[in-house]
Amino acid sequence: MGSVRIATWNVNSLKQRMPRFLPWLDERGPDVVCLQETKLADDALAELLGDELADRGYEIAAHGEATWNGVAILSRLGLEDVVRGIEGAPGFPNPEARAVSATCGGIRVVSVYVPNGRQPGSDHYEYKLAWLASLKEMVAAGPEDTVVCGDMNIAPTDEDVFDPEAYIGQTHVTPPEREALAELQQLGLHDVVRDRWPDERVFSYWDYRAGMFHQDLGMRIDLILASGPVAERVKAAWVDRQARKGSGPSDHAPVIVDLDEAPDGDIGPVVPPPSNPVIKRGKKKLPQAP
Repeated sequence: MGSVRIATWNVNSLKQRMPRFLPWLDERGPDVVCLQETKLADDALAELLGDELADRGYEIAAHGEATWNGVAILSRLGLEDVVRGIEGAPGFPNPEARAVSATCGGIRVVSVYVPNGRQPGSDHYEYKLAWLASLKEMVAAGPEDTVVCGDMNIAPTDEDVFDPEAYIGQTHVTPPEREALAELQQLGLHDVVRDRWPDERVFSYWDYRAGMFHQDLGMRIDLILASGPVAERVKAAWVDRQARKGSGPSDHAPVIVDLDEAPDGDIGPVVPPPSNPVIKRGKKKLPQAP
Protein backbone atom coordinates (compact mmCIF):
# COMPACT_ATOMS: atom_id res chain seq x y z
CA MET A 1 0.00 0.00 0.00
CA GLY A 2 2.84 2.42 0.82
CA SER A 3 2.67 5.47 2.99
CA VAL A 4 0.77 8.69 2.43
CA ARG A 5 2.47 11.79 3.79
CA ILE A 6 0.34 14.85 4.46
CA ALA A 7 1.99 18.13 5.46
CA THR A 8 0.71 21.56 6.40
CA TRP A 9 2.85 24.70 6.47
CA ASN A 10 2.17 28.37 6.98
CA VAL A 11 4.97 29.64 4.73
CA ASN A 12 4.45 33.35 5.54
CA SER A 13 4.96 34.40 1.88
CA LEU A 14 5.68 31.66 -0.62
CA LYS A 15 7.76 34.02 -2.75
CA GLN A 16 10.09 34.75 0.17
CA ARG A 17 10.21 31.07 1.10
CA MET A 18 11.15 29.75 -2.35
CA PRO A 19 14.87 29.18 -1.56
CA ARG A 20 13.75 26.79 1.16
CA PHE A 21 10.44 25.49 -0.15
CA LEU A 22 11.53 23.40 -3.14
CA PRO A 23 14.47 21.77 -1.30
CA TRP A 24 12.09 20.97 1.58
CA LEU A 25 9.58 19.47 -0.87
CA ASP A 26 12.31 17.28 -2.37
CA GLU A 27 13.69 16.23 1.00
CA ARG A 28 10.41 15.39 2.74
CA GLY A 29 8.48 14.21 -0.32
CA PRO A 30 4.96 14.89 0.96
CA ASP A 31 2.11 13.50 -1.14
CA VAL A 32 -0.28 16.26 -0.10
CA VAL A 33 0.78 19.73 1.11
CA CYS A 34 -1.56 22.32 2.59
CA LEU A 35 -0.09 25.82 2.47
CA GLN A 36 -1.20 28.96 4.25
CA GLU A 37 -0.24 32.63 3.92
CA THR A 38 0.99 32.17 0.37
CA LYS A 39 0.35 35.93 -0.14
CA LEU A 40 -0.04 35.38 -3.89
CA ALA A 41 -2.88 35.71 -6.35
CA ASP A 42 -3.61 32.43 -8.14
CA ASP A 43 -2.00 33.39 -11.44
CA ALA A 44 1.15 34.63 -9.65
CA LEU A 45 1.38 31.38 -7.72
CA ALA A 46 0.97 29.32 -10.89
CA GLU A 47 3.72 31.38 -12.55
CA LEU A 48 6.05 30.99 -9.56
CA LEU A 49 5.52 27.28 -8.91
CA GLY A 50 3.62 25.72 -11.78
CA ASP A 51 6.49 24.20 -13.77
CA GLU A 52 8.43 23.15 -10.66
CA LEU A 53 5.38 21.37 -9.26
CA ALA A 54 4.46 19.72 -12.55
CA ASP A 55 8.00 18.34 -12.82
CA ARG A 56 7.53 16.78 -9.38
CA GLY A 57 4.12 15.31 -10.16
CA TYR A 58 2.00 17.72 -8.13
CA GLU A 59 -1.30 19.26 -9.11
CA ILE A 60 -2.24 22.49 -7.39
CA ALA A 61 -5.47 24.03 -6.13
CA ALA A 62 -4.96 27.62 -5.00
CA HIS A 63 -7.18 30.26 -3.48
CA GLY A 64 -5.17 33.41 -3.10
CA GLU A 65 -5.07 37.17 -3.13
CA ALA A 66 -2.19 39.57 -3.67
CA THR A 67 -0.13 40.46 -0.57
CA TRP A 68 -2.35 38.86 2.14
CA ASN A 69 -3.74 35.48 3.22
CA GLY A 70 -3.85 32.80 0.53
CA VAL A 71 -4.12 29.01 0.80
CA ALA A 72 -3.26 26.11 -1.48
CA ILE A 73 -3.24 22.33 -1.74
CA LEU A 74 -0.53 20.50 -3.66
CA SER A 75 -1.24 16.84 -4.40
CA ARG A 76 0.40 13.87 -6.07
CA LEU A 77 -2.69 11.76 -5.30
CA GLY A 78 -5.14 13.56 -7.55
CA LEU A 79 -7.14 16.71 -6.96
CA GLU A 80 -10.89 16.41 -7.32
CA ASP A 81 -13.93 18.53 -6.48
CA VAL A 82 -11.94 21.65 -5.63
CA VAL A 83 -13.85 24.22 -3.57
CA ARG A 84 -12.35 27.66 -2.97
CA GLY A 85 -13.56 29.37 0.17
CA ILE A 86 -16.41 28.36 2.45
CA GLU A 87 -19.97 28.94 1.34
CA GLY A 88 -21.69 31.43 3.61
CA ALA A 89 -18.52 32.32 5.51
CA PRO A 90 -18.22 35.92 6.71
CA GLY A 91 -15.76 38.39 5.25
CA PHE A 92 -13.89 41.27 6.81
CA PRO A 93 -15.73 43.05 5.30
CA ASN A 94 -15.29 41.11 2.05
CA PRO A 95 -14.50 37.39 1.68
CA GLU A 96 -10.84 36.56 2.24
CA ALA A 97 -8.76 33.73 0.75
CA ARG A 98 -8.61 31.52 3.85
CA ALA A 99 -9.82 28.06 2.80
CA VAL A 100 -9.49 25.64 -0.08
CA SER A 101 -10.60 22.01 -0.14
CA ALA A 102 -10.19 19.08 -2.51
CA THR A 103 -10.33 15.29 -2.54
CA CYS A 104 -6.86 13.72 -2.71
CA GLY A 105 -6.52 9.95 -2.82
CA GLY A 106 -9.98 9.46 -1.36
CA ILE A 107 -9.49 11.91 1.53
CA ARG A 108 -11.25 15.26 1.69
CA VAL A 109 -8.43 17.71 2.46
CA VAL A 110 -9.18 21.19 3.79
CA SER A 111 -6.40 23.78 4.01
CA VAL A 112 -7.33 26.64 6.33
CA TYR A 113 -5.85 29.91 7.51
CA VAL A 114 -8.09 30.92 10.40
CA PRO A 115 -8.37 34.66 11.08
CA ASN A 116 -6.00 35.90 13.77
CA GLY A 117 -8.60 37.66 15.93
CA ARG A 118 -6.18 40.49 16.78
CA GLN A 119 -7.68 41.59 20.12
CA PRO A 120 -10.24 39.71 22.24
CA GLY A 121 -13.61 41.37 21.82
CA SER A 122 -12.63 43.23 18.63
CA ASP A 123 -14.55 43.07 15.34
CA HIS A 124 -11.82 40.80 13.97
CA TYR A 125 -12.19 38.50 16.98
CA GLU A 126 -15.94 38.17 16.33
CA TYR A 127 -15.14 37.54 12.66
CA LYS A 128 -12.76 34.74 13.71
CA LEU A 129 -15.47 33.00 15.76
CA ALA A 130 -18.07 33.37 12.98
CA TRP A 131 -15.59 32.08 10.40
CA LEU A 132 -14.87 29.02 12.55
CA ALA A 133 -18.60 28.34 12.82
CA SER A 134 -18.83 28.35 9.00
CA LEU A 135 -15.86 25.99 8.77
CA LYS A 136 -17.57 23.61 11.18
CA GLU A 137 -20.75 23.64 9.06
CA MET A 138 -18.80 22.82 5.90
CA VAL A 139 -16.83 19.99 7.53
CA ALA A 140 -20.01 18.57 9.12
CA ALA A 141 -21.59 18.32 5.67
CA GLY A 142 -18.54 16.64 4.14
CA PRO A 143 -17.47 13.04 3.66
CA GLU A 144 -16.36 10.73 6.45
CA ASP A 145 -12.69 10.63 5.39
CA THR A 146 -11.56 14.19 6.07
CA VAL A 147 -8.51 16.09 7.29
CA VAL A 148 -8.57 19.76 8.24
CA CYS A 149 -5.02 21.13 8.09
CA GLY A 150 -3.60 24.51 8.73
CA ASP A 151 -2.91 27.51 10.87
CA MET A 152 -5.80 27.52 13.33
CA ASN A 153 -4.46 30.58 15.19
CA ILE A 154 -5.64 28.83 18.38
CA ALA A 155 -3.55 26.92 20.91
CA PRO A 156 -5.91 24.12 22.01
CA THR A 157 -4.80 24.03 25.67
CA ASP A 158 -2.39 25.69 28.08
CA GLU A 159 0.05 22.86 27.32
CA ASP A 160 0.28 24.24 23.78
CA VAL A 161 1.94 27.54 24.78
CA PHE A 162 5.33 28.05 26.45
CA ASP A 163 3.81 29.91 29.41
CA PRO A 164 0.05 30.46 29.82
CA GLU A 165 0.65 33.56 31.96
CA ALA A 166 2.47 35.24 29.07
CA TYR A 167 -0.68 35.00 26.94
CA ILE A 168 -3.25 36.40 29.36
CA GLY A 169 -5.32 39.00 27.52
CA GLN A 170 -4.09 37.81 24.11
CA THR A 171 -5.95 36.05 21.34
CA HIS A 172 -5.24 32.37 20.50
CA VAL A 173 -5.91 31.19 24.07
CA THR A 174 -9.26 32.67 25.12
CA PRO A 175 -12.09 30.31 26.12
CA PRO A 176 -14.42 31.26 23.19
CA GLU A 177 -11.68 30.48 20.65
CA ARG A 178 -10.80 27.19 22.30
CA GLU A 179 -14.47 26.30 22.52
CA ALA A 180 -14.92 26.98 18.78
CA LEU A 181 -11.98 24.68 18.04
CA ALA A 182 -13.35 22.02 20.40
CA GLU A 183 -16.73 22.17 18.64
CA LEU A 184 -14.99 21.57 15.31
CA GLN A 185 -13.23 18.55 16.81
CA GLN A 186 -16.51 17.27 18.22
CA LEU A 187 -17.45 16.41 14.64
CA GLY A 188 -15.10 13.44 15.21
CA LEU A 189 -11.79 15.07 14.30
CA HIS A 190 -8.63 13.93 16.10
CA ASP A 191 -5.69 16.23 16.84
CA VAL A 192 -3.23 13.64 15.58
CA VAL A 193 0.00 15.22 16.83
CA ARG A 194 -1.31 15.61 20.37
CA ASP A 195 -2.94 12.17 20.30
CA ARG A 196 0.42 10.65 19.38
CA TRP A 197 2.50 12.77 21.78
CA PRO A 198 0.19 13.50 24.73
CA ASP A 199 2.91 14.59 27.15
CA GLU A 200 5.50 16.22 24.87
CA ARG A 201 6.37 19.89 24.74
CA VAL A 202 5.51 20.56 21.11
CA PHE A 203 5.13 23.87 19.30
CA SER A 204 4.75 24.85 15.64
CA TYR A 205 5.13 28.65 15.76
CA TRP A 206 7.79 30.90 17.27
CA ASP A 207 7.82 34.70 16.99
CA TYR A 208 10.69 36.03 14.87
CA ARG A 209 11.66 38.49 17.58
CA ALA A 210 13.69 38.16 20.77
CA GLY A 211 15.26 34.79 19.95
CA MET A 212 12.01 32.99 20.66
CA PHE A 213 12.81 29.98 18.49
CA HIS A 214 16.27 29.39 19.93
CA GLN A 215 14.77 29.34 23.41
CA ASP A 216 11.79 27.23 22.27
CA LEU A 217 9.30 29.87 23.42
CA GLY A 218 6.50 28.97 21.05
CA MET A 219 2.93 27.86 20.66
CA ARG A 220 1.20 25.03 18.84
CA ILE A 221 -1.34 26.58 16.51
CA ASP A 222 -0.74 24.59 13.30
CA LEU A 223 -2.86 21.46 13.48
CA ILE A 224 -3.81 18.41 11.47
CA LEU A 225 -7.29 17.30 12.50
CA ALA A 226 -8.29 13.92 11.06
CA SER A 227 -11.61 12.10 11.08
CA GLY A 228 -11.71 8.64 12.65
CA PRO A 229 -11.05 6.58 9.50
CA VAL A 230 -8.01 8.73 8.64
CA ALA A 231 -6.74 8.99 12.23
CA GLU A 232 -6.72 5.19 12.45
CA ARG A 233 -4.18 5.14 9.60
CA VAL A 234 -1.70 7.49 11.34
CA LYS A 235 1.69 5.89 11.91
CA ALA A 236 3.71 9.05 12.63
CA ALA A 237 2.92 12.67 13.43
CA TRP A 238 5.61 15.28 13.90
CA VAL A 239 6.67 18.90 13.62
CA ASP A 240 9.50 19.52 11.16
CA ARG A 241 11.43 21.97 13.32
CA GLN A 242 14.43 21.67 11.01
CA ALA A 243 12.52 23.86 8.54
CA ARG A 244 12.35 26.66 11.15
CA LYS A 245 16.15 26.77 11.60
CA GLY A 246 18.77 28.55 9.51
CA SER A 247 18.38 31.53 7.19
CA GLY A 248 15.10 32.89 5.88
CA PRO A 249 12.64 30.58 7.65
CA SER A 250 8.91 31.05 8.08
CA ASP A 251 7.91 31.71 11.68
CA HIS A 252 5.91 28.47 11.46
CA ALA A 253 7.29 24.94 11.07
CA PRO A 254 5.61 22.33 8.88
CA VAL A 255 3.48 19.67 10.57
CA ILE A 256 3.74 16.23 8.96
CA VAL A 257 1.57 13.13 9.31
CA ASP A 258 2.37 9.73 7.80
CA LEU A 259 -0.51 7.37 7.06
CA ASP A 260 -0.18 3.56 6.67
CA GLU A 261 3.61 3.54 7.08
CA ALA A 262 6.21 5.73 8.82
CA PRO A 263 9.12 5.96 6.36
CA ASP A 264 11.27 8.02 8.74
CA GLY A 265 10.08 6.20 11.85
CA ASP A 266 7.85 7.67 14.54
CA ILE A 267 10.37 10.39 15.29
CA GLY A 268 8.33 12.69 17.50
CA PRO A 269 7.88 16.42 17.46
CA VAL A 270 11.10 17.93 18.77
CA VAL A 271 13.74 17.83 16.05
CA PRO A 272 16.12 19.54 16.73
CA PRO A 273 16.06 20.65 20.39
CA PRO A 274 16.28 24.33 21.34
CA SER A 275 19.78 25.78 21.34
CA ASN A 276 19.09 28.00 24.35
CA PRO A 277 16.15 26.61 26.33
CA VAL A 278 14.26 28.55 28.96
CA ILE A 279 12.84 26.17 31.52
CA LYS A 280 11.42 28.43 34.21
CA ARG A 281 7.88 29.73 33.77
CA GLY A 282 7.24 33.41 34.27
CA LYS A 283 10.75 34.29 33.11
CA LYS A 284 9.86 35.33 29.56
CA LYS A 285 7.19 37.64 28.17
CA LEU A 286 5.93 37.93 24.62
CA PRO A 287 8.03 40.37 22.55
CA GLN A 288 5.08 42.77 22.14
CA ALA A 289 4.05 42.63 25.80
CA PRO A 290 4.77 45.68 28.00
